Amino acid sequence: MRAAPRPDLAALWRRVEELSERSGQDPAYVLAAQRLSHLSGVEPARIPSVVAGTAAEEPLEQRVHRRFLRLRATRRDKHGREWPLAAIADDFDAPGASLGPLNAGTGLPRLGHAAGVQRFFGVHAGFLLADSKSSVERALALTPDGRGDLEHLSYLTGITPEAIRLTLDGRPPRLPLKEQVRQRFEHLRRTRLREDGQPHSLSAIARSFDASGQSLTRLAQGEGLPNLAAAAGIQRFYGVEGGFLLADDTEALATALTAIERELECAERQQENPMLAVMRAHDVRSIVTRAGRLSPRGWKSLADHLDDLLAREGQLGRPATGAGRDSGDAAAGGHTAEGGAV
Repeated sequence: MRAAPRPDLAALWRRVEELSERSGQDPAYVLAAQRLSHLSGVEPARIPSVVAGTAAEEPLEQRVHRRFLRLRATRRDKHGREWPLAAIADDFDAPGASLGPLNAGTGLPRLGHAAGVQRFFGVHAGFLLADSKSSVERALALTPDGRGDLEHLSYLTGITPEAIRLTLDGRPPRLPLKEQVRQRFEHLRRTRLREDGQPHSLSAIARSFDASGQSLTRLAQGEGLPNLAAAAGIQRFYGVEGGFLLADDTEALATALTAIERELECAERQQENPMLAVMRAHDVRSIVTRAGRLSPRGWKSLADHLDDLLAREGQLGRPATGAGRDSGDAAAGGHTAEGGAV
């Protein structure tokens, strides 16, 4: 069974737009194409069509090449110059010439080199690999019904529960990249099963990106790394984020917790009382401090005014006189008593 489909980008865009307005930020700034491009690596001109679902996906080689050029253009050294290929490659003990084909757009880097480039520039582990949709989705998620148990976090990240405990304690296990990728791949096969409960075969996975099952045998046996195209194909097949195989434990866990945090915030907003939403959106502490000095008559007037405002905005029906209003007076009296005691 495949992972759940990714959310609709257009709907996610609208939610971010609404959240921006409610928090007093300018949606035009929050959702500026240049800003989203910096986070995602997607060219600014492509972002509207990606969100609309009309953009044709670039070939992997071209996409990785363009993302790499964008990293060099937007993450410069302290003198404002592009980092030399030799300096980037030296960070992961490789010669600068090994990045020549990537820089020229004539070939894909090895998986270890792709991981090193992303680590050098401090971007998420799927930056070079992720398709445009998931890249923009991640960027939107980073712009201002979850679970947090270890087993669920393990399912999301491919990290064992014990490794998660160590990571949360600030002591993430350090695995060679080859072993990490093998473990993540085995995790995907073990936890995302076919409809009959059996793991997807290597040949079925490989066919999804026009390769042979034999090409994944060494990966499954822990004897080698897949090439970059195979890594991208595996992640697309299982519907996981573009950096699932490459992210170190700390980044993978942070990504999962961020997703859970977003789900919880969304659920909280859906269940929130309209009055609480108003209070959360505005600085009510100063209002409450001043209201504590009101007389019972003042409290009644304030409650009446709030009811009228909410009714006019369609957030609350106009209250009837009688029991409902009496209970409001009683609550106001209680607040006054507290205010007096203070």
